[in-house]
Amino acid sequence: MLREYTCIICPNGCEIKVRADGEEVLSIEGALCPKGREYVTQEMTDPQRNIASSVLVKNGELPLASVRLSQRIPKDRIFDVMKEIKKVKLEAPVKAGQVAIHDVLGLGSDVIVTKNVGAI
Repeated sequence: MLREYTCIICPNGCEIKVRADGEEVLSIEGALCPKGREYVTQEMTDPQRNIASSVLVKNGELPLASVRLSQRIPKDRIFDVMKEIKKVKLEAPVKAGQVAIHDVLGLGSDVIVTKNVGAI
């Protein structure tokens, strides 16, 4: 089976063509660096993603603070994690690096604040 991927690991954005038998990679064409091969193999067996979003901040100089995950999660759990992120309401002040949710849904990834929001 022939599959096509656009690698998202580095700025090259390689268009990679993979011949595979199930999850076994038979050949890869188009990867300009070794990371492309690693990406495609991981994408075929266990696709993972990171999330960037925002959470509500009460009594803050801004109404929202940006957040991201500390590490990737399974792609099929993105919407479950987003539901948890939408429940979060932090009290100002909020500091970048602060953990908004520890080990979200037991996936081993924390939701981390990435923007300072001072109190009003």
